[in-house]
Amino acid sequence: MKRLMTAGAVLVVAALCIAGCTEIPGMGGETVVVGAKTFNEQYILAEMVALLLEDAGYTTEMKANLNDLSLFEGIKKDQVDVYVEYTGTAYSQLLKLPPMETWEPEVVYADVVKGLEAENITVLSRLGFRDDYTIAVPEAWAEEQGVTKVSDLAPHAGEMVLVTDYVFAEREDGLPQVAKVYNFTFKEAKPMSPTLMYDVIKSGEADAITPYTTDTRVDLYDLRVLEDDRAAFPPYHAILLANEKIAGDEKAVEALSVLADRIDADTMRRLNHEFDVEKREARAIARDYLVAEGLIQG
Repeated sequence: MKRLMTAGAVLVVAALCIAGCTEIPGMGGETVVVGAKTFNEQYILAEMVALLLEDAGYTTEMKANLNDLSLFEGIKKDQVDVYVEYTGTAYSQLLKLPPMETWEPEVVYADVVKGLEAENITVLSRLGFRDDYTIAVPEAWAEEQGVTKVSDLAPHAGEMVLVTDYVFAEREDGLPQVAKVYNFTFKEAKPMSPTLMYDVIKSGEADAITPYTTDTRVDLYDLRVLEDDRAAFPPYHAILLANEKIAGDEKAVEALSVLADRIDADTMRRLNHEFDVEKREARAIARDYLVAEGLIQG
């Protein structure tokens, strides 16, 4: 996604995984390689895709913990057959399109569909939710200062430490775009693992963080998500990508079509809560959801 991995060790693992993906799917019962990135909802959604394909008679192979570029190159080379991407990531990080002054989600989506088509990658559907970057601050501080929007941070930002994931502080459509649109900068921006951001702000070592909008830990850590009132943050619609083999396989496309516009942000947050807080296995979460929706048998 959006969440690029920068750790060298992970890149090495990803490269090895891709190199090892020699099974290529075909028609009717052969192995379909399902890719996934490195965080909660990616594991859950990838298992949903796998379960639906298995229910349609396919064998699946899971290739999880891959970074953006590994998945993109993998699907172009038929080493990954299907995975969930995000429009914001595809737009800026994969297709290298320039940031917009004001983001228009439907224009971004149309540009992404067109750009991926040129790479022989098909957008099968949007899943229904967006997982955008945002800025969150402690609820008690926000209440005391009357802060509800990103623009409200202007008189405070010069004294604030912002913690982000490894890429947001540097990528062109990330913190530089926020500074340009809102005309302020933070005292300091510290990149670190998204998992560690929450403990850091809880300890008081950070004043603000950049969580994702489907992350349920925002509630768990009593944070207030600020409204992006000047549309500085790119839209990150979740989209299901397929290579030519899967996109041309009517049976597979039909099996996966049930995910189109089915999962809203509240549902994704609830499923992520089961993974992050209740510590349930991604496949069990995915199976229970699909059964509850009547999409597979229990």
